[in-house]
Amino acid sequence: MAEKRLYHKVANEILELIDAGVFPPGSRLPGERDLAEKFGVSRVAVREAEIALQAQGRIEIKVGSGAYVLDGSNLALNGLPKVGPFELTEARALFEAESAALAAPIISDETLAELESYIEIMSGKKASDMNAEDADAAFHMAIARSTNNHAIMFVIDSMWKMRAEASQLQKVYNTVCDRDTSHREAEHQAILDALKNRDSSAARQAMRAHFTRMIDALLVASEEEAYQEVKRKASESRSRYMLTKQLS
Repeated sequence: MAEKRLYHKVANEILELIDAGVFPPGSRLPGERDLAEKFGVSRVAVREAEIALQAQGRIEIKVGSGAYVLDGSNLALNGLPKVGPFELTEARALFEAESAALAAPIISDETLAELESYIEIMSGKKASDMNAEDADAAFHMAIARSTNNHAIMFVIDSMWKMRAEASQLQKVYNTVCDRDTSHREAEHQAILDALKNRDSSAARQAMRAHFTRMIDALLVASEEEAYQEVKRKASESRSRYMLTKQLS
């Protein structure tokens, strides 16, 4: 236990050196042995600290090469790691499917009624100070809360914060959600029905289906964006060609 507490202190001390410019972006951290001697700790504590810093997006550990400092400006707000929409959606699918499965046998009737209300807000059937996105987040967090597992609640809340606070992620998700509102009510209703039936397997499957459809929608959006970029470049090339032709 002491070793576990110690690695937090080591991670913070390494971060202080990084932020002070002792280890600038792109530089390689000293080896585990050197850092262990510097901080007066074991190599295990150094290794755990580096793993924690990698999870935060502050360093990259390359097997057989060492740990390298990343550019801190690439971090999202509040120290959350910078991730892409596919990474985040994949992680949400894994955690939230199991969250729904765990919640199913123990979720309260009050929470089920709360979830029903959120679906009505998302579909526009119920007037509320909440918008559809807020109701969507509240729906998922209510399920996480019903697991009575604070670690799960923290992880799912952190993933929602990544989505909300990273402008590029928010832009992508908003594009997908604006185009794909027709599926939202049905998918959330399927999750709710499984929870009402106290069916863990069905709840897991319904949540996975929701995120699988989101990943498909993200793929379509990214393909369209790539196609538009090709069209833009082709148009620029055509314009340059026509200008050159006129000048000649």
